[in-house]
Amino acid sequence: MLEVIDIHKTFNPGTINEKVALNGVSFTLNDGDFCTVIGGNGAGKSTIMNAICGVWPVDSGAIVIDGDDVSGLSEHERAPFLGRVFQDPMIGTAADMQIDENMALAARRGEKRTLRWGVTAAEREKYKEILKTLDLGLEERLTAKVGLLSGGQRQALTLLMATMKRPKLLLLDEHTAALDPKTAAKVLETTDKIVKQHNLTTMMVTHNMRDAIAHGNRLIMMNEGHIVIDVKGEEKAKLTVEDLLHKFEEVAGRDSVSDRMVLS
Repeated sequence: MLEVIDIHKTFNPGTINEKVALNGVSFTLNDGDFCTVIGGNGAGKSTIMNAICGVWPVDSGAIVIDGDDVSGLSEHERAPFLGRVFQDPMIGTAADMQIDENMALAARRGEKRTLRWGVTAAEREKYKEILKTLDLGLEERLTAKVGLLSGGQRQALTLLMATMKRPKLLLLDEHTAALDPKTAAKVLETTDKIVKQHNLTTMMVTHNMRDAIAHGNRLIMMNEGHIVIDVKGEEKAKLTVEDLLHKFEEVAGRDSVSDRMVLS
């Protein structure tokens, strides 16, 4: 479903601020893979996700989604292939619009818009059934403004909206980092349920080693623009945080383990 082929990206080349963000990154995700991506600050995690989304062009290499080379496409041209949830719960929804209106926008993504009434009664009933799966009581608050929701409720809603059109690839960019631990656990539980239900090919960037190990069937660790660890299947299922730290120290050196990674 996703092929990343020898991707290179350097920011501010030839200046004092030159930063090699991606240095020959290659990997493949099969249909239905759930891959967690972990690494320290500046390792290249979010950079590879932005490269896949087309936020900016890569210097060299190719990105192929479901057999289509999207390397030359702009961000909005790639959007129909992708669903994305950001770290900030405020991104991805319209605060001044109602819950049902936000869901209607997501349901009409990529379709031609008309002057017919915005949300039909049949659609509201459908949205209620979808919202019930969150077990957050949002199905009884369809006309509430999204800006009145808590961060966790809003992030769970964003996750639903990102997957309503069954994207070829779901990208989760530290989507629980801004939430408290209890709420983050609930959103991750919802994530697992949605990914499994729809067999979505998924990449989840995280700083939390335990979350990276507990979720998905594949784990990639990045350091200084390289993939330094890539484990899947039985090997990943047996991983512990201590094992992962030890592996990372072997390939990247003890000094590369950031305080944030360890504390996570």
